[in-house]
Amino acid sequence: MQRCSRCSYCKWIPYENQQNMDFIKGCPSAARYNFHAYAASGKWNMSYSFLQGRIDYSDAFQDAVYRCQMCGNCDVSCKVVQDIEPLEHMQTLRMKFVEDGQILPEHMLFIDNLKKEDNMMLAKKADRGKWAEGIRVKNLNKEKAKVAYRAGCRYAYDDELWPIVRGGLQILLDAGVDVGIWGDEEVCCGGRSYQWGYTGEIMKYAEHTMEALKAAGVEILVNPCSDCYQAYKVLYDKIGRKLDVEVLHITEYLHRLIKDGTIEFTKEVPMTVTYHDPCHLGRLAEPWVHWKGKEVKVMGQMICHEPPKKYRRGANGVYDIPREILKSIPGLKLVEMHRIRESAWCCGAGGGVKEAYPEFATWTAAERLKEARSVGAGAMATACGWCKRNFLDAMEEGADRIEIYDIIELIQKAM
Repeated sequence: MQRCSRCSYCKWIPYENQQNMDFIKGCPSAARYNFHAYAASGKWNMSYSFLQGRIDYSDAFQDAVYRCQMCGNCDVSCKVVQDIEPLEHMQTLRMKFVEDGQILPEHMLFIDNLKKEDNMMLAKKADRGKWAEGIRVKNLNKEKAKVAYRAGCRYAYDDELWPIVRGGLQILLDAGVDVGIWGDEEVCCGGRSYQWGYTGEIMKYAEHTMEALKAAGVEILVNPCSDCYQAYKVLYDKIGRKLDVEVLHITEYLHRLIKDGTIEFTKEVPMTVTYHDPCHLGRLAEPWVHWKGKEVKVMGQMICHEPPKKYRRGANGVYDIPREILKSIPGLKLVEMHRIRESAWCCGAGGGVKEAYPEFATWTAAERLKEARSVGAGAMATACGWCKRNFLDAMEEGADRIEIYDIIELIQKAM
């Protein structure tokens, strides 16, 4: 905590990734509210003051903590200049807030529903399987299958996005994949509530998922939702509940089918498309690194780790596969935005911001849409339902308009 030098590097993307002066900010919260407290460094300041007894809980403290998408952009930039863990600090800070009852009523609506209905959409559990009505697919509650396909809360309940999640499943079925779904019995992964600071639910859902996968004989868990993918791949490992199956995002599985010739593109898609890296498929999807050891001071000043600690720096997320899929589609031209891969600007939907501060979520998405337009793209592709939903909502609120596609939709256009 005392090792933060207050350099403010956490507010920007790394120098080596800066390409255009209009798009070099990395932290949406610091960019929007233009006050140090909203950056990762400011939160180090407040936590230290809190522990020293110089400040107490307050509306201002709470505001800075929760007006953050937890996107991890600050974490990537900070680790370019020093080895500390700003994102882990902010996660711990949120857990402390929840533990001490410093919670947002807007969040509690969703948490209460999660406990009753097993979803983060304020919806009924009984309606969870409606997205798949009419599709002939194995029921994993009664049958076994090699591959489990999980819709996730957003795709299961957002009927405007149902064509995407149905399309992904239909591609797998048409390719002859031995796949099944849980339908109404599917439950939340627990990832979003964990990110908000609520730690109890993810453990419950991890135990449930482990039992459900084992009972259905599943070997591969495929997720069209990037949030779910990150929870199963990273967070479950972090909390000591690593799944005993292969966890894949749908783009990873479809990429395999394209590579081995199972999926063939027969149509041209003459579009200029840019790709938005979802945080949970990119920098946050980097595998968890377990480390046990101690900090030691060298020459009374320099802090080192025994044994040496390996850091997650965001570079090992899923970046190339979505781009390779897009480049393989006949007629499609891929153009890159100025902030990409581990330095990508967040869509704005994460960290409980969309639920508690929708105007901030919309503003963040609008900034990304402006960037997409600036590179001459006619459409933007992404690989996450939460991203697509937030971009669509931002355009309804007056943001720059552009066609938004999930990669699944573009694959379907080319088949």
